[in-house]
Amino acid sequence: MPGIALRHAFGRHGFVLDAAFDVPQRGVTALFGPSGCGKSTILAAVAGLLRPQQGRVEVGGAVLLDTARGVCVAPERRRCGVVFQDARLFPHLSVETNLRYGERRAPRDTAGPGFDEVVALLGIGHLLARRPAGLSGGERQRVALGRALVARPRILLMDEPLAALDAPRRAEVLPFLARLRDVAGLPILYVTHALEEVDALADHLVLLDAGHVVAEGPVATLAARTDLSLAARRDAGVLLDCTVADVATDGLTRLDFPGGVLVTTMSPGASGTRLRLRIRARDVAVATAEPHGISTHNVLRGTLAEVTPVSGTPEVFLRVAIGPSDILARVTRDSVARLGLVPGMAVWALVKAVTFDHRLASSPPAAAQA
Repeated sequence: MPGIALRHAFGRHGFVLDAAFDVPQRGVTALFGPSGCGKSTILAAVAGLLRPQQGRVEVGGAVLLDTARGVCVAPERRRCGVVFQDARLFPHLSVETNLRYGERRAPRDTAGPGFDEVVALLGIGHLLARRPAGLSGGERQRVALGRALVARPRILLMDEPLAALDAPRRAEVLPFLARLRDVAGLPILYVTHALEEVDALADHLVLLDAGHVVAEGPVATLAARTDLSLAARRDAGVLLDCTVADVATDGLTRLDFPGGVLVTTMSPGASGTRLRLRIRARDVAVATAEPHGISTHNVLRGTLAEVTPVSGTPEVFLRVAIGPSDILARVTRDSVARLGLVPGMAVWALVKAVTFDHRLASSPPAAAQA
């Protein structure tokens, strides 16, 4: 039975939410879709801020809502930590007092991170004496996250927490969210319409459209599917889990992935750092013979596994298997005809090192986590 199943109609001819999906007990489940598809409505129902006409919500074995049985736990007893777009801190209190407010809400008989642990995790020790007005947007969001964590929630609900921040502040907060994902040990339901946040943080992805679940599953699996709406985006492509193998003096970084090695101009961290890298299909070219005398660093030998036309366009997706990993290339139908591309043939996928133009939130080397 899905962990969350909700049905609610707003008026006779209004928006209808009819969605059911699982929420793994650890890690980030991202709710992704266009504005108005029901993402925030789902969070409100889980938190108890909206009572749906029909539904069931179960988190960690605790049933918070079951309309068929007449169960509806009050919002204050659900132990949902909620972080909104705006931090909603108490402006007249210091950072420490805001955090202590959350700490007082923690049940005495529950395990979870303590005050000092949360402060260290989010890197906000130097902010404790300040008031919210003296903080940057990124700092306020980290404090809001800390206040939710010290209350020891059974689930953390995040409603587009980075949407109100500019790009530098988002880049500031993302690594803290990734660290939280790795060490908190609780389910996180994360609403966003930013694909880069999904790439950086999500373990499980729920695609929504018009109040319905279109697909759900591991984020890398859904990213590689060409039959979903994600494939229509210009940044469509696959996600590869990589490990930094070497940072060379020539300014290039070598990344190991299952099946091969990539070279990039990014600086994602020390050797052993783990990260998830998006390879955009439009940045990948293919060749039927190994190319020589070219500037492209990444020339990966693989097998053409699939040719999928893109409906309504003169383009196709090529799925290239490189060991256990897949890479997508978006090329023209003319290229398929000229090169005689058919599944099963050997091809070389070409990816320029400079196309990896953004760093994703990553995990530190295993030794550093110990």
